[in-house]
Amino acid sequence: MTTIDTALLKQPNIFEKNHFYFKKKERVSITHPFLEDLVRPRLRIAIVTETWPPEINGVALSLLQLCKGLQKQGHKILLIRPEQKKSCEEFQPNQECLVKAQSIPKYPHLQFGWPQLNKVSQAIEKFAPNVVHIVTEGPLGFTALRVAKAKKLPISSGFHSSFHDFSRFFDLAFLLKPIQHYLRWFHNNTNVTCVPSVDTEKTLREFGVKCPLVVVGRGVDTIRFSPEFRSAELRAKWGASDETRVMISVGRLSPEKETDVAIYAFQSMKKTEKYPSKLVIVGDGPDRQRLESVIDYEDVIFTGSLSGKQLSEAYASADVFIFPSQVETFGNVVLEAMASGLPVIAYDYACAHLHVSHGTTGWLSELGRSVDFFKNVQNLPQRSELAEMGKEARKMVKNIGWNHPVQQFEQALYAVVKETQMTS
Repeated sequence: MTTIDTALLKQPNIFEKNHFYFKKKERVSITHPFLEDLVRPRLRIAIVTETWPPEINGVALSLLQLCKGLQKQGHKILLIRPEQKKSCEEFQPNQECLVKAQSIPKYPHLQFGWPQLNKVSQAIEKFAPNVVHIVTEGPLGFTALRVAKAKKLPISSGFHSSFHDFSRFFDLAFLLKPIQHYLRWFHNNTNVTCVPSVDTEKTLREFGVKCPLVVVGRGVDTIRFSPEFRSAELRAKWGASDETRVMISVGRLSPEKETDVAIYAFQSMKKTEKYPSKLVIVGDGPDRQRLESVIDYEDVIFTGSLSGKQLSEAYASADVFIFPSQVETFGNVVLEAMASGLPVIAYDYACAHLHVSHGTTGWLSELGRSVDFFKNVQNLPQRSELAEMGKEARKMVKNIGWNHPVQQFEQALYAVVKETQMTS
């Protein structure tokens, strides 16, 4: 396996001096030194993923933004993914390979791709990519890894979901070690692994991932998520008056997300609250039925999954965002909430650690300190103060778009291709 010089990952425009395209038939000679500095190769990138919009999750939605950004820069994309009943209208790959899909046990809304080796191999052969980027480590990702290694192609990967943590919440603790072993083996067989945060980078190092790691951050669309979507009509539907503090939680309803903590903290606050409050829970998943069945509380509202304008309105019509999960590799919903003008209650790691200022744009608790998380909910100020903190939260993220993450991803791919060429 090629060893990447990690310094390459940090160099801006490392290909500016390479005045040719990768494929021989596309080779172009540049003689003018000024033009030579401007020209950089356009990559042919095979993206392999087992989740893709219209599925609603942070991995799928972030990948969509990265693919759109890469294509805008002139790169060509082969998208290898499971087939879906509905299609994504926001992105059209240059080539697509669809494999059969299978629902994931206990996650009926998610699916993995069948390991159709011949189909994946033929698609990659036809597209002739400069690099294969594997987003997920499931059966389809494993198949793509086999194909890429057999064809001696540069391989990058992404680490986005803490599957080793999820196992603890599904009575599958006995699988923890095997899952860690597999993830370690998988990523150590790639040239570089892209991670969304420094916290995730540290986690991977601790359980033995030796390959180069590079942080590819996340952004937020501050036009799509904005206080301008605040809806008096929606608040009235929730039964919220001008004085009501509306707490909102957005995400997959699954045991590892610890939505229970948000609910219990809210119920505890209601016993001593000075101001009327509501809790709105946006999302769906395997834990929804259980959560709804154990809650006999009219002030807790389940909306199901929301997207588009409905999601934008839900965020903006609330007053504070509550995020009880402790298993995130990043947590895009924190940025979406802040862009919508909401202060955030969360644990001090990943996205919240990077962007939430305790006491100014929200409240942070140390990981594992659910007692402190409860206290932050119980001590919420009145709605007018929350609104002022929300304005500061919006200011904090107004310039956090997707351009920089796209550039980080692009440079990581350039480095893999460059180093592989140098050692081949």
